[in-house]
Amino acid sequence: MNAHLYLRASTKDQDANRAKLALEQFAVEKRLNIVGVYAENISGTKLNRPELLALLDSAAKGDALLVESVDRLSRLSQADWDTLKTTIKAKGLRLVVADLPTSHMLVEAKGITGQIMDVINNMLIDLMATMARLDQEKRVERIKQGLENKKAADPDWKPSGKGRNAAKWAKVQKLVQEYPTMSADEIAKLADCGVATVYRIKKESKAALLDAYTVSVAPIEHCGT
Repeated sequence: MNAHLYLRASTKDQDANRAKLALEQFAVEKRLNIVGVYAENISGTKLNRPELLALLDSAAKGDALLVESVDRLSRLSQADWDTLKTTIKAKGLRLVVADLPTSHMLVEAKGITGQIMDVINNMLIDLMATMARLDQEKRVERIKQGLENKKAADPDWKPSGKGRNAAKWAKVQKLVQEYPTMSADEIAKLADCGVATVYRIKKESKAALLDAYTVSVAPIEHCGT
């Protein structure tokens, strides 16, 4: 059976190719013929992922989509997860999850045994996808609560920006100012950063300009009263 490896990590601080060697070994043990490797650094909460879409586009009916774990494939909302499952099924692909034995036992299971295993496997994959989504939501909520607690303790507190690459931050700001019509994706590619970083800088720059404007017009408004 031909297999397409899908490797994903959330940010550029992580390595999407980390599990490649282990999955290649897994494929050898399960007699899977690797015909494509797709790796990307992007959030699992996004359905629109270039490498995943490329895999789905190139894979043929009967091929395997091989991943390390369900959360490497999905931290999607229920609606998006249903969409992805439907696409995989429509393509006639077999989803093989290295750390989920029922998914690779199906490669050799036949007849009524195969049908029963398929039902069990689908239930387990759905359960693990739900757990991955809930884990993501909990992490986001914890971060949000932490920021709210700091703000409550100190109304003047603002994130320090620790960990930012100052040079890259400045490069994005310059591109945003010089090319106001350029898309966030284009700026992210030129600055070699994430699209989310571009949007954050745009938002902060806009807020700074608004604050500056408010300060500059305040005395004028005051004099007119």
